[in-house]
Amino acid sequence: MASDCEPALNQAEGRNPTLERYLGALREAKNDSEQFAALLLVTKAVKAGDIDAKTRRRIFDAVGFTFPNRLLTTKEAPDGCPDHVLRALGVALLACFCSDPELAAHPQVLNKIPILSTFLTARGDPDDAARRSMIDDTYQCLTAVAGTPRGPRHLIAGGTVSALCQAYLGHGYGFDQALALLVGLLAAAETQCWKEAEPDLLAVLRGLSEDFQKAEDASKFELCQLLPLFLPPTTVPPECLRDLQAGLARILGSKLSSWQRNPALKLAARLAHACGSDWIPAGSSGSKFLALLVNLACVEVRLALEETGSEVKEDVVTACYALMELGIQECTRCEQSLLKEPQKVQLVSIMKEAIGAVIHYLQQVGAEKQKEPFVFASVRILGAWLAEETSSLRKEVCQLLPFLVHYAKTLYEEAEETSDLSQQVANLAISPTTPGPSWPGDALRLLLPGWCHLTVEDGPREILIKEGAPSLLCKYFLQQWELTSPGHDTSVLPDSVEIGLQTCCHIFLNLVVTAPGLIKRDACFTSLMNTLMTSLPALVQQQGRLLLAANVATLGLLMARLLSTSPTLQGTPASRGFFAAAILFLSQSHVARATPGSDQAVLALSPEYEGIWADLQELWFLGMQAFTGCVPLLPWLAPAALRSRWPQELLQLLGSVSPNSVKPEMVAAYQGVLVELARANRLCREAMRLQAGEETASHYRMAALEQCLSEP
Repeated sequence: MASDCEPALNQAEGRNPTLERYLGALREAKNDSEQFAALLLVTKAVKAGDIDAKTRRRIFDAVGFTFPNRLLTTKEAPDGCPDHVLRALGVALLACFCSDPELAAHPQVLNKIPILSTFLTARGDPDDAARRSMIDDTYQCLTAVAGTPRGPRHLIAGGTVSALCQAYLGHGYGFDQALALLVGLLAAAETQCWKEAEPDLLAVLRGLSEDFQKAEDASKFELCQLLPLFLPPTTVPPECLRDLQAGLARILGSKLSSWQRNPALKLAARLAHACGSDWIPAGSSGSKFLALLVNLACVEVRLALEETGSEVKEDVVTACYALMELGIQECTRCEQSLLKEPQKVQLVSIMKEAIGAVIHYLQQVGAEKQKEPFVFASVRILGAWLAEETSSLRKEVCQLLPFLVHYAKTLYEEAEETSDLSQQVANLAISPTTPGPSWPGDALRLLLPGWCHLTVEDGPREILIKEGAPSLLCKYFLQQWELTSPGHDTSVLPDSVEIGLQTCCHIFLNLVVTAPGLIKRDACFTSLMNTLMTSLPALVQQQGRLLLAANVATLGLLMARLLSTSPTLQGTPASRGFFAAAILFLSQSHVARATPGSDQAVLALSPEYEGIWADLQELWFLGMQAFTGCVPLLPWLAPAALRSRWPQELLQLLGSVSPNSVKPEMVAAYQGVLVELARANRLCREAMRLQAGEETASHYRMAALEQCLSEP
């Protein structure tokens, strides 16, 4: 029946006389037996030739859903009639009806999905023609439903995905149709499919992966195209990864045409996106395979982007970008890298040439293409490269910086106008399946690490400032900060939001040090300072966000030195709250810890600081230095520090531990703060003396503090 209800074959007068006679008999049927006999005749007439939509609708009007429903559910067949014949007749009628899209979406069809799904896995004689016809009709019904707007959702809810998986794995009649329909459902509703039938889909993936590993004919190239759809959103089973890697190694290690190689590269890219390098075995074979992947990807990128006027296969090049990104990650990994140093050197040189091609391509991009996904993917791979390497291609990168700033600004402003902010933090797929006409994305997040490196260098920094990057970064920081503020569910935010905020802070720190005049004259930094001041008090109290708090505190302290004359820093509630929170961050880093067998404690990191001190210590020392610089500029700060009891508690801490346990750089940082507080305020000096400050200063050889406290 699968092909029996296709386009029209009209008689000269538009009617099939035989079918008309049978329909008349059906309408005049007085009982089930007569109706059943008439239905058999109608079905026979339908099978004898194609019918048009009007005739199909007339059959439906004559038959309706009631009798087919009974045929599908009846458990008692007439004597001498196999039980599946009635069901086959019911399915044949439904298949005829489903050729009409309106009827395929009818509730009376949709509620048959669970029943139809069971027919796919029902046991029976595989050579029975009637049973085969019923299976074909069943697939026709389900395929028609899948083609309706809400059809995939109904099929998934009705258990069709599991039934299709079992039908495919059973390799019975029609299993190829099961796979085709599975592919369609996964393409339409991947997340829902995996949610409803993960064990069955994983079983299919295992079967496909094993077939792929063993294939020696052209089927392996077809499997390359199918397999990406069957990769789960969660963990890929290890045995599948082994089979997929082995199959790809054989394919990519051979001399291939582009139509054979490209699907393999796209499959490898999906695996890289899903699993990083975990799917590639360690050792010589794995390193050679990874080097081959990156080499092929770079060659493909150069061929596609360096040839002026050629049509770029965007899906293939985007996949190659993913493989290049994997290569960048492995080349910069210090521990447990799959690559040896000579391989890294060679791949960096090859990737440099490919990145040069990407830059060349981006230089040609006009305004009309800036919202296209492929441009975004190209900016992404460039951002990944700049995050690790800015010394090579410096001239080309500097020439492209105006475009990158304008591009990031365009996408940022479009996203701000047209999309909810929470949608802008979602991670973007490495390889879009069906690019739309516009694709606003968070390009700034991708460029931040590279810009962080570039703001250290005079030339690139001047270009970024000239093009308005600092103002854009301030707006972006404030926008992203809103996502972490009270009223937003921070548990659903990806890590990239917080990492992006930290990287913005690093860029601003670079600008504070290298371009202090910009901080003083650009109004956007005043707004940034206000946000830092109001945000830090709550941030330092939040668990698990110490590194971000350190960035905010240190940046705010450094900016406060430059903006010390601003009215907002003259002892306002916001400024007092900020410095109190900064003192909390700086003062809680170290504690006295008892040591076995010793009467004296040692200075040790606080538990919360200890695990991240490698990332934190530079910010902490810089923050101590910045706070020290703020004390003489803000007359109200020393009395505020005294009220917080920080100088007293600091001296108490130093007095309770062995001086040998305090490193010289710690002694210098502590002395800097204590000296400035003592110089700025008489009450501070008195409080320090009462806390045995002079004796402590002598023990730690803090000559400047000792001298300051000895003065009236």
